[in-house]
Amino acid sequence: MSGGVDSSATAALLQSQGFDVIGVTLKLWPQDCASRAEDKCCGPQAVMDARGVCSKLGVPFYLVDEAAEFQQRVIQYFADEYKAGRTPNPCVMCNQHLKFGSLLRRADQLGARYIATGHFARLEKDEATGRVHLLKGKDPKKDQSYFLFSLRQDQLSRAIFPLGEKTKSDTRDVARHCGLRTADKEESMEICFVPDNDYGRFLEQSKMVERHAGDIVDPDGKVLGQHHGIEFFTVGQRRGLGVAAGRPLYVIGLDPERNRVIVGDESALDRDRFTVSSTSWTAWDVPPAEFRCSAKVRYSHPGAPATVLVGEGGRAEVRLDAPARAVTPGQACVFYEGDRVLGGGWISR
Repeated sequence: MSGGVDSSATAALLQSQGFDVIGVTLKLWPQDCASRAEDKCCGPQAVMDARGVCSKLGVPFYLVDEAAEFQQRVIQYFADEYKAGRTPNPCVMCNQHLKFGSLLRRADQLGARYIATGHFARLEKDEATGRVHLLKGKDPKKDQSYFLFSLRQDQLSRAIFPLGEKTKSDTRDVARHCGLRTADKEESMEICFVPDNDYGRFLEQSKMVERHAGDIVDPDGKVLGQHHGIEFFTVGQRRGLGVAAGRPLYVIGLDPERNRVIVGDESALDRDRFTVSSTSWTAWDVPPAEFRCSAKVRYSHPGAPATVLVGEGGRAEVRLDAPARAVTPGQACVFYEGDRVLGGGWISR
């Protein structure tokens, strides 16, 4: 329970359906959390709100310290990806390793059969095969199946997503009907551990990245200016380049080996073929060698028709029917067939 309306409504819905509910908030940040982002899911106000909801519902509440696991699995990954010239997606890693990793182990200790979260996604079990399929949430504006693509069958089989069939408005109505203090709480759209969504400042202040000068170059290698670290740039970025070229320039690539930021015209951002690594398959144990799908190259992307060629070593080639803009290394590419998640992988540099 993050202290927000979604997890609060989830607890209320489960209780109304006859489940024995236990509320758990994961403390994911060290003691200075309050000075970093008091309203975030690790902050004191969020903990108070989650505890208050559990008190209102009359269910047990636990605050569980997972700061060390979060530091290793999410924060360090976040910094390492930027250092490697990739743009990370910490929410996927948090779901995989914390919410459906360490929290599942806590559930076993508490004697709980299922983990329920406030994700807007759906699950459907194939009774013939026993396979659990992951589907988009009913509300297209809030669907979060993209962030859950890497969950394994043993994790999905113990998951419940009560909000999957509901809209955000429905969720607030549930909370209001139950008299929960979080019913009208403002929603946070930022990374939970990055105040003001300024990831560069976070990396510097946390001492995980230090400024280091390098060249900003065009595709031919001509030096156009200087940067203070590739970690502070991402593919598709236009603002803050500090280069005067008489025309708009965009970051089209990052070269960590030579410490270079590569810039070019907007047209250079278009890609119709790329490779993904560390693939995971939600719909199959072993995927077909080739399949058609809708490929979603980032959370806000609507998805594009594509052919996927599955290779060895957890890699696959994605061939889009039409080029997509700013296909960004480090982001997840998730494959769909209609509402059903087939699997996904991480876009390679």
